[in-house]
Amino acid sequence: MSKYNNTRLLQALKRQTIDVPPVWLMRQAGRYLPEYRALRTKAGDFMTLCQTPQLATEVTLQPLRRFDLDAAILFSDILTIPHAMGLGLSFTEGEGPQFAKRIETLRDVKALPTLEVEEDLSYVLEAVRMIQEELHGSVPLIGFAGSPWTVACYMIEGSGHKNFINARKMAYQAPEVLTALLEKLTIATTAYLKGQISAGVNVVMLFDTWGGLLTPAYYQSFSLATMQKIVANLKADPHTAHTPIILFSKGAAVNLEAMADSGADALGIDWTTDLSMARKRVGTKVCLQGNLDPALLFSTPEKIQAAVKTLLNEWGQHPGLIVNLGHGIEQHTPIENVQALIAAVHGASYSS
Repeated sequence: MSKYNNTRLLQALKRQTIDVPPVWLMRQAGRYLPEYRALRTKAGDFMTLCQTPQLATEVTLQPLRRFDLDAAILFSDILTIPHAMGLGLSFTEGEGPQFAKRIETLRDVKALPTLEVEEDLSYVLEAVRMIQEELHGSVPLIGFAGSPWTVACYMIEGSGHKNFINARKMAYQAPEVLTALLEKLTIATTAYLKGQISAGVNVVMLFDTWGGLLTPAYYQSFSLATMQKIVANLKADPHTAHTPIILFSKGAAVNLEAMADSGADALGIDWTTDLSMARKRVGTKVCLQGNLDPALLFSTPEKIQAAVKTLLNEWGQHPGLIVNLGHGIEQHTPIENVQALIAAVHGASYSS
């Protein structure tokens, strides 16, 4: 008997034939849920939620109590690494992440301490262990980290931004500083994901949210190359070699073939890319995940059902599909529409 009652996600990642495709949703634990909003109010701030294993466990489990999802995803944040490196992360309602310090020079990069995952991010690892105890083998648990480029964007900018102009300027004006920062983050991210796997996650995902801001050439040198190193490091370690890896670069579909050669087991696709065309471009090298527009969930259950039917029809009988959104659930998404999406996927069949 399998260790997990629901193995759809793990089977899809191996590109095995299954009854219906698995579905999970980026940011499935988050602000659209009233129980999340209540817990965040009680906690006082976002960082307290992230850094308190009991609270992170509760948030992770909340959507699984409501919906028939095929995976849980660890509740945390992509900026835990720079926070652990002493940049002073905080979140202001309506303004997003803010750092007390930012990276501007090579001296700043050299001053960053080496990440000691078991000590500096022990609260994340403890949350993983607690979540797995609560899941009781019901569904796999996804761990994650931000890509080095995406995390570097915030560290250089000092906050969230629409186009991260300071990070992009650094690529041209001081590439040696950016390269040094990315090298340090690549080492730290590899160690962080190894720690999560050791603690119990079953799948890991690299969120490269801002890869699409780069030119195709710079994407490959500053973003994809770092993720390839992380994937290679995980695959080379016997303790992590068999853990599936999902790579998601938003807005970077022009690089799809190169992404498929990264060594990752699956690629996340955003809603600006046709999923069936993406499959034709990458063949059977990787599983594909996506790619419904999060705005679809503001329509009606009927339109959601039709969109899911179209997606599955265009995909056809091929194995290796994970249904997801092309990015995270938006804050005011109607809960009944999330339910409609999941029901539409699970009501489908590869044989119908």
